[in-house]
Amino acid sequence: MKKISTKITAFILIAILICACNAVKRVPEGKLLLTKNEITVNDKNVSDETIFNQLYQKPNSTLLGYRLRLNLYSIANLNPDSTYQAKFTNNPNKYNRKSKWLSAKQVDRLGKSFWYHGIHDFLKTTGEAPVILDKEKADKSLFRLKYYFFNNGFFNVNASYVIDTLERKKGKIKYNIISGSEYTLDTIKTTILTPTLDSLYTSIKSASFIKAGNTYKTVDFENEKNRITTHFRNNGAYYFQPNYITFDVDTIKKINKANINLLVANYSYQMNDSTKTEPFKLYKISDVKIYSDYSPNLNSFQIKDSVTYNGFTIYSQNKLKYKPKAITNALFITKGGLYADNKTVLTTRYLNNLKIFNYPSIQYEVDKRDTTAQSLIAKVFLTPRKKYSFGTTLDVTHSNIQDFGVGVSISETVRNVFNGAETLELAVRGNIGSSRDLANPNNNFFNVSEYGLDLKLNIPRIFMPFRTEKIIPKSMIPSTLITVGFAKQQNIGLDKENFTSTLSYNWTPQKNNTARFDLLNTQFVRNLNSQNYFNVYKSSYNALNNISKEYNTNSTYYDNPTSKNLLIERGTSGFTNDVLSNSGTFLKPIEPADFQSVKSIEERRQRLTENDFILATNFTFSKTTKKDITDNTFYLFKTKIESAGTLLSAFASSTKQKRNSNGNYEIFNLEYSEYIKTEFDYIKHWELTKDKVIAFRSFFGIAIPFGNSDNIPFSRSYFSGGSNDNRAWQPYALGPGSSGAVNDFNEANMKIAISGEFRFKVLGDLKGALFADAGNIWNVLDNVEDEKSTFTSYRDFKDIAIGSGFGLRYDLSFFVIRFDLGFKTYNPANETNKRWFREYNFTNSVLNFGINYPF
Repeated sequence: MKKISTKITAFILIAILICACNAVKRVPEGKLLLTKNEITVNDKNVSDETIFNQLYQKPNSTLLGYRLRLNLYSIANLNPDSTYQAKFTNNPNKYNRKSKWLSAKQVDRLGKSFWYHGIHDFLKTTGEAPVILDKEKADKSLFRLKYYFFNNGFFNVNASYVIDTLERKKGKIKYNIISGSEYTLDTIKTTILTPTLDSLYTSIKSASFIKAGNTYKTVDFENEKNRITTHFRNNGAYYFQPNYITFDVDTIKKINKANINLLVANYSYQMNDSTKTEPFKLYKISDVKIYSDYSPNLNSFQIKDSVTYNGFTIYSQNKLKYKPKAITNALFITKGGLYADNKTVLTTRYLNNLKIFNYPSIQYEVDKRDTTAQSLIAKVFLTPRKKYSFGTTLDVTHSNIQDFGVGVSISETVRNVFNGAETLELAVRGNIGSSRDLANPNNNFFNVSEYGLDLKLNIPRIFMPFRTEKIIPKSMIPSTLITVGFAKQQNIGLDKENFTSTLSYNWTPQKNNTARFDLLNTQFVRNLNSQNYFNVYKSSYNALNNISKEYNTNSTYYDNPTSKNLLIERGTSGFTNDVLSNSGTFLKPIEPADFQSVKSIEERRQRLTENDFILATNFTFSKTTKKDITDNTFYLFKTKIESAGTLLSAFASSTKQKRNSNGNYEIFNLEYSEYIKTEFDYIKHWELTKDKVIAFRSFFGIAIPFGNSDNIPFSRSYFSGGSNDNRAWQPYALGPGSSGAVNDFNEANMKIAISGEFRFKVLGDLKGALFADAGNIWNVLDNVEDEKSTFTSYRDFKDIAIGSGFGLRYDLSFFVIRFDLGFKTYNPANETNKRWFREYNFTNSVLNFGINYPF
């Protein structure tokens, strides 16, 4: 308690010190601290960020209206070295005394310590120097404002500004804009000197950015110029550039209107000392030459092997190591076709996606054999990556199972393994960790472990016995992924062996769209230590143990006559069998509610301890408008549908296989899972300002068992809570429904999740967030009968839990470290009149740690 009060006192003192700072301490005499910019357009105040971004100077940043970074900078000593030396200049004896006590070298080094020097460097770096009002920058800002309005159709704009002095050393600037009337486009004409280009333009004219009646916007003219250039260069105009396009804007004798003449000049080039002009030519590809083992470090390419295949010629300095089809399949530049920029880009992208070459280089040269000079030779230079590469990774992990873990992965990659540009990756991984699992009687720190082996084969095409080009053309960059994996756990839950394998096909239907079809997705989970169930799922044990104390008379089931706790495994299984079979002797008749509880506990135990075999087929599609990593205005939509067991049931039915005693089919003496599952995930971001973003996410998923199953395997079910879900609850600690998370690992087969965040800048790379999360999981159309856990009608939406809170994130460029503190705002597990804000306190809050943003 004493330590906590000390920290609180220190925090209060620092806060008082910062608040008491003089914000204009670093402002020179005769200068003003810029505190505010005001912009009025036609006598109306505006807050449009785009307009304010035209200004060269902006006031110091604020946090909730307070200039924290400016005040931190004011606290800092800008010359700590001089200050430290001045202590001894004025008092030489002080230096001598310290030198005898510490040594002269240590005294000098003391001046570089954190308290004398480092803390001021930190304050200067974290802080922000005062923004001094600069008239020259205000003049530049005024010019940019006029230019901005001119580019948006206001040709007669007038602009001015005034500087208001506020209190001592503080001032603000008021910009006043009189825009005048905006200009619109009237008649649109085109003058294209090259007839072939004129014909090409006619075919795309209707999609022009420049249309009669539109407001004049400079950006529309730039977009139209780029659109026309792209179209021309994708249709053979190899030498065409945007500078050949100009616009003649005529406003003479027009009232707020402008006539536009689009001009496309002829091709101009230098010949000797003179400039020549001629109509543009449309070029065709006469040859495609591929240099398969090009080295940029060599001055020449010594050809020792070559092959011609489907109109392509492949050269090699050594014996050719690739099947010709593997390389030519990646090329969209074809002999006899028109030159096209988009084919060059697509070829480069496909070749790079093979992952067996460094980034390719594609060059064109005029074919001198063509007397019309309208042919190009395409040269594709490929530099192979190393055939073998070795990699290692080291991870430190934390999860709901492991309090602390260290993982190591060792991988070997073999490229062009079958000479068809395939990539084979073999990885061995291992993990040791610390867990508070009760299966750790010796209390060893590293008491859990996991190891595994993964094999991945990537084939850069659709691997099927029939052609798929018409369904999935190679422009969609298709690939086939075959994986096989094995993992084994020790002292983790029930100690599982997990065998997986997939045969999946991936392609990109359009830019920023991806599709994946898993023809076969197989998983076999084998529980090695099922007798450890009640040690792991302690809540189930406690519930069963409490019931046994009211009814059990068999002394061999409990540990001692005093506590009468059930023994694991003999006592738990014995008492359960006695109750369900009604074969035991009890202290009193079993109440129906207690009988149902024992039955539910046993059903859950059987479901979580039985081995699972899943043979699924699924399809995943995603679409995003995100342009790059800095884009903060975009959406992402992802959906998935999965069917498991259908093929096996169809085979068993057609071959008239026998069912087991439960009425289900088996494979390898094991009941396989049968269900259908679908998911929808939608994320949307809005950038309010450069440093303020609103992020939203919604998710819905449901898995319905049928046929051979009446429940969903644990590995395919849903859970709620955690750092990427509802952050006011721990993982698996929310739901199902209003049941109150009575089990240790609560899961169900339907999930709804909705989250929203307001993200903002705090200090430098330190970001903050306010968030709200809503959602829950339910059981539906399965074997769970508990009313609190099941979803039966729209009235069950009242069981949606709500959490809210705040977070801090530090941006390290390559990833973000995130801390979120979630508070239970609405808890459906509580009584109806005690659900809102009853647990909204630090005691019941949850601190989440995460890497990168939650969505």
